[in-house]
Amino acid sequence: MKKDTNPEIQYDFFAPIIRDISLKDQRETMERPFFSLSKRKRLKPIEYSSPDRAVWVRVDALPKHGMATIFDADILIWAVSVIVSKLAKGNNDVGKTITTTPYDLLKAIRRDTNGEAYSSLKSALDRLATTTVYTSIRASATTERRFSWLDSWKIETDAKSQRPVAVTFTISDWVYEGIINDQTLLTLSPEYFSISGGLERVLYRMARKHAGSQRGGWVCKLSTLREKSGSDSPAKEFTRMIKKAVLQNELPDYEMFLVTCADGTPGVRFLLRDEALRNAVEAELNALPEISGGKIGQNDEAALRIDFSKRRVERDQY
Repeated sequence: MKKDTNPEIQYDFFAPIIRDISLKDQRETMERPFFSLSKRKRLKPIEYSSPDRAVWVRVDALPKHGMATIFDADILIWAVSVIVSKLAKGNNDVGKTITTTPYDLLKAIRRDTNGEAYSSLKSALDRLATTTVYTSIRASATTERRFSWLDSWKIETDAKSQRPVAVTFTISDWVYEGIINDQTLLTLSPEYFSISGGLERVLYRMARKHAGSQRGGWVCKLSTLREKSGSDSPAKEFTRMIKKAVLQNELPDYEMFLVTCADGTPGVRFLLRDEALRNAVEAELNALPEISGGKIGQNDEAALRIDFSKRRVERDQY
């Protein structure tokens, strides 16, 4: 798709180069199932309830379009990130409606810009506008809320070239409220849009929400991961996919390890890569006989830093 501009269209935003803004996501959507993990059409509703039943989510799809996917959510993440960036620069007159070019939007979320990508963009907008969410999150005892991710969208086409020149969409009140209340926002890795698998995306989002930067990371049972992800795969197949993801270990920022939880059930530990690497170096140094008592003394700190740096370089080569 060749980039076009039309002087008659007034753009509210041009998609900034993604490295120039910080990717933001809403933490409520990162730890609970709001999106289909697969690119194939999903019609089966997502139904989730926390163990104490205080938090619940139901997501429904229209048969014509199917449910919004974790990949469609890239549009929301980009929109949230752009609005937050504008607000941070002192622009307080920022509404819920964004206008940009399809080319810029696709480039920002690291998609192809050919004709097929344009068609896929329209389908994604349809799913975001027609998928409905019914949840107790941000509701109250006397208020129920049902919303779609987008209130509306439109794409304008140049009359001569028939190329799409502008895309305008309006995010829902629910999404916008999460932006204004920035305590609900978390920063994502700049590499998030490069994660190719739907399961891997949701695993990263949960790790970012729960493990964060805390020492020791976060451990979660496989059964809980399946519930929180909204996966419609059978438990046996989900376990197989988790093991594959752990083996590949390609999440930005976090390493994954298969573990046995306190109750004897299988789980996954998510740990910041820097901490995982440091722990590995400490284990190697502590095993060396010349370190008295198997402990790292004060004089060994410089060696630890050097070995850790070398280990990082060696790892990055593979």
